[in-house]
Amino acid sequence: MSNGHPSNDPGAGPTTERRRFEPPLRIGVIGDTHIYPRSRRQLPDAVIELFQRADPGLIVHLGDVNTRSVLDDLAYLAPLIAVHGNNDDDELQVLLPRETSFTVGVHRFGVIHGHGGRSARQVARETFAGKEDCALFGHSHQPLIEQVGDLLLFNPGSATDRRWHDHFGVGIIDVTAERIDPEPIPYTSPDHLANISISAM
Repeated sequence: MSNGHPSNDPGAGPTTERRRFEPPLRIGVIGDTHIYPRSRRQLPDAVIELFQRADPGLIVHLGDVNTRSVLDDLAYLAPLIAVHGNNDDDELQVLLPRETSFTVGVHRFGVIHGHGGRSARQVARETFAGKEDCALFGHSHQPLIEQVGDLLLFNPGSATDRRWHDHFGVGIIDVTAERIDPEPIPYTSPDHLANISISAM
């Protein structure tokens, strides 16, 4: 599963402290993995393989990780930024922030799980409107791309739990000096991800 390029020094934890990146940059986005210790659910190998083919320079996890090993697996693919969700255990609540931000060139990104309000969309909008250019959030398990004023909202859906939607989902965001281009990748079975064509950036 490892490509031999961990994002951090040993003992530093799975996430990176880096918050400034330069374009062009491809970002892999994943959320709501809900993989609990001793449960039968696992992060599908097909998701890891998709991200390997996409060759992102950054991966963002949007919370409700539930098992630290998920972060460890993702951090071997690229530098990893993650926030905690309402279902994360005490270790992850301490390890991960509730929200964070990063920049890619002139583009500003905010990251939050999205719990604690009327809707995840509302929480993301109220947290980042007027501050960031793009808000990445999870919690709802429902894919969304929406431009609201100057704020682009992006939720890829859940990688493992489609309880409120027909599809599982992850996402890819290509960022250039000029634009932010998010692409949701929905799938009804992880096996379908092998058929997704990933273009070079």
